Amino acid sequence: MSLADNASKYWKHDLDPFLIQFPDGWPLEGIRWYGLAYLAGFAVAAYLLHLYHKRGRSSLNPDQQTTLLTAIIVGTIIGGRLGYTLLYNFGEFIHNPLSIFQVWKGGMASHGGMVGILLAVIWFARKQKIRFWSVADIIVTLGPAGVLFGRIANFINAELWGKPATVAWAVIFPIKDGAGQIIGYTIPRHPSQLYEAFLEGLLLLAYTQWRYWKTNITKNHPGQLACEFLIGYGIVRILGEVFREPDEYVTLIAGLSRGSFYSAVMVIIGIGLMIWLRKEQKGSKVEQ
Repeated sequence: MSLADNASKYWKHDLDPFLIQFPDGWPLEGIRWYGLAYLAGFAVAAYLLHLYHKRGRSSLNPDQQTTLLTAIIVGTIIGGRLGYTLLYNFGEFIHNPLSIFQVWKGGMASHGGMVGILLAVIWFARKQKIRFWSVADIIVTLGPAGVLFGRIANFINAELWGKPATVAWAVIFPIKDGAGQIIGYTIPRHPSQLYEAFLEGLLLLAYTQWRYWKTNITKNHPGQLACEFLIGYGIVRILGEVFREPDEYVTLIAGLSRGSFYSAVMVIIGIGLMIWLRKEQKGSKVEQ
């Protein structure tokens, strides 16, 4: 029996991407769960920054926290959108360059968002005359919460489907046209968005929080936690990509999906930076 013939026993996705939908003619369509996911991620980041300072784990005062959070927001949105357009949807960008501004249609790349955040941290560290690695160690403890909410929003939006599956929790997703209207349904598929929410979000959030609060890694080895995040994110993203259906319009790189390829590059960079930092720190101790 094929997946299609046995589809009746699986849950058919019927979640509304809107929390509130406005009437026709309004400037905005409504309030989407996807947008709320970003707000929730930034809210958690603001709370953690405040908590770190209050508990004596961070020297960033309230004004610095506000500046850093603003930089993170700008870096995430611009980097995420540019990353999606240039890394995953370059063909449409060439055909219609203005598509890069059509954020209401969705399309944000986590790898691009990370590059945007990296640039924001570099700018912040220079402006505040704070060591880059000290800020980077803090930032990587904030990001996973945003990823967690974002992946859940991907699931609610019925986007980024998983590969065909026969597991009991497989989901039948709606197929939508460019206007967002349902024109059909998929065969049962892995809810890979939820797998990624657990791996890239909840798991990394728990790990970075444990390392930040329960160890002296940020004090004794600045930059180590940031490198561990790069390596960890790359590994769990590759694991998640095993269950995720590659986008039809995206070509593979070296036989890997683009998500897996870029994540593998992150792992290599993370390992290389970790080795370099350890050598630098050992050299500093010898000189002292």
